[in-house]
Amino acid sequence: MSNTINVEVNNTQSYSIEIGRKLWEHVLEFCRDRFRSERVFLVVDEQVEKFHGEKILENLENYFEQVHKYVVPSGEASKSVTQWNKIVDFVLENKVKRNTPLFAVGGGVTGDLGGFAAASVMRGIPLVHLPTTLLAMVDSSIGGKTGVNHATGKNLIGAFYQPEAVFADVEFLTTLEDKEWINGISEILKYGAIRDQEILETVKSLTQGNRFENPEAWMPLIRKSAGIKVDIVQEDVLEAGTRAFLNFGHTFGHAMEALSGYGHYSHGEAVFVGMLAALYASEKLGAPVNRVRFEPFYALYDLSTQNLKNRIDDLIERMYRDKKVKSDAIRLVLLKAWEKPYLEECTDHEFLNEAWTFALKQFDHQ
Repeated sequence: MSNTINVEVNNTQSYSIEIGRKLWEHVLEFCRDRFRSERVFLVVDEQVEKFHGEKILENLENYFEQVHKYVVPSGEASKSVTQWNKIVDFVLENKVKRNTPLFAVGGGVTGDLGGFAAASVMRGIPLVHLPTTLLAMVDSSIGGKTGVNHATGKNLIGAFYQPEAVFADVEFLTTLEDKEWINGISEILKYGAIRDQEILETVKSLTQGNRFENPEAWMPLIRKSAGIKVDIVQEDVLEAGTRAFLNFGHTFGHAMEALSGYGHYSHGEAVFVGMLAALYASEKLGAPVNRVRFEPFYALYDLSTQNLKNRIDDLIERMYRDKKVKSDAIRLVLLKAWEKPYLEECTDHEFLNEAWTFALKQFDHQ
């Protein structure tokens, strides 16, 4: 099975996603073919820099004469206008040119921040993603979404901006904390719900025993998940239609993240709770989707929702601030059946309250 996926954005733009282990030779070969710049900007997550910084620098210096490094503090709180502005200042103060590439090396936060900075400076400089988390490899590095959060909601400021390439090197996963693995698992389970239910069984199998000690065992699932994201994005580059299905569980989850203050719950934790709410809502509307199929994964998520069960009205109010709200109706991604997502416009406060009550109840005892 090929570990390279080609992404056709439109008739004039395409890029490749390469998935493997120890890909630095491939990265440098790509640089030799693509870039004539003497300098490169490296935007790297602080945890990644701690574990892999020397190797990243050493490899980039094998081609570029000057590597300008900016370290992003770890955590969702960094996905802010303030941090984006600091990166833009850093790039502009270090003699950027239109052909100077920016490498975003980290998880979703670093990729979104670095991507938005690359999109903004000089109306766009070349961007290369090196995702270092499971979530970034299967989701956030693919599809061209970049941006930052705002106090009123998640991802409300940003741009669609496609990378020149994505290199998903599972070597980075050897130092990934369990919590970050589980962050990515939420997005993979989403793909199982909306496109390929076999994924649910694969995840169940891979999370037994020493579940995260062999990143290479996850490579086929990473490729399958990334391939699903690519297929959906190619159908709908600017999220005018079917791409919205990738938000299964996210409208609920984003509300939970925003209300709690970004970082209290990880993105993956909030999305998992959101998917439980969406499954409950789907069943209530008659879909033959038994939410019991998600129960084997509950134990992965060590979280408590006690602090939210009396704030459901606030969560619903946050859902109305979602950028996908149209005509005062909340657009939910629900399932007609496994692998059959659809958009449901909802204005029924009581219905949303029921869905939230069910989802939060699964974790309010912890």
